[in-house]
Amino acid sequence: MRPSALWLDNIRTWLKIPLLKLGDSSITLWDILTFFILLFLILFVAGKIRSWLVNHLLSKTKLDHGGRQAVGAVTRYVIIFIGFLVILQTMKINLTTLNVIAGTLGIGIGFGLQNVASNFISGLIILLERPIKIGDRIEVGKVEGDVIEIGARSTTVVTNDNIAIIVPNSKFITENVVNWMYTGARVRFRVPISVAYGSDVRLVEKLLLEVAQENPDVLLDPPPVVRFLEFGDNGMLFELRPWSTSLVHRKGKLISSINFAIHDKFKEHQIETPFPQRVLHIRRDANESF
Repeated sequence: MRPSALWLDNIRTWLKIPLLKLGDSSITLWDILTFFILLFLILFVAGKIRSWLVNHLLSKTKLDHGGRQAVGAVTRYVIIFIGFLVILQTMKINLTTLNVIAGTLGIGIGFGLQNVASNFISGLIILLERPIKIGDRIEVGKVEGDVIEIGARSTTVVTNDNIAIIVPNSKFITENVVNWMYTGARVRFRVPISVAYGSDVRLVEKLLLEVAQENPDVLLDPPPVVRFLEFGDNGMLFELRPWSTSLVHRKGKLISSINFAIHDKFKEHQIETPFPQRVLHIRRDANESF
């Protein structure tokens, strides 16, 4: 026998050495290598199918980008799960022999991986119910930004400073979430304004509406409105309520541009903005001498 053939026979012998037993089945090194190779192929195929669904098949439907991503992610998880079961059957591993191992893992998940399991289940709920989707502008806790990815364990949110924040999926289930885009891209903003007492309130209303109507990012339908809220301690309080679709993701820019325009309008028409005023009463003792 040639040395190369002898070398191959030795390798086959080593690979067939039993390492452990599961019921009536013996697990060899070759079985372990085969398992990881097949698992890698399943993950690769599942990723390719997900990409094909999202970018080709579903792109021809009326589903939005977030919906396509959700369908693709769920499909990938299903393929991986079915593929994992097929691999076990291919390797002739009886699933009933895994009950003890599954019970042990269950205890480990209950104590050490509780948060991981919670986030994974929350991720499935988000993908199926879609309270948020890719492209939405959301606020959860102190995090505000655009959703760019929804994964099995966490969701990636990018702020206006281009900082990516990884948020555990369980936060979207257990906490209050503000979704600016849930009912569509049209959002109404509120801009508070205070003017000094003695100002012409009708002129104030007219100027505020002009500011909104002259802003290219403010919608004319529905039209902006002005509300006279109350007589404050230092001035009369108004609120300009414009609608916008173009700056939902950058509300600070819209409010800033409106405030600049309001300042210029008020200065042009000599409308004063108030400042805090306090009246001091000084009591002098009658016996006090000067």
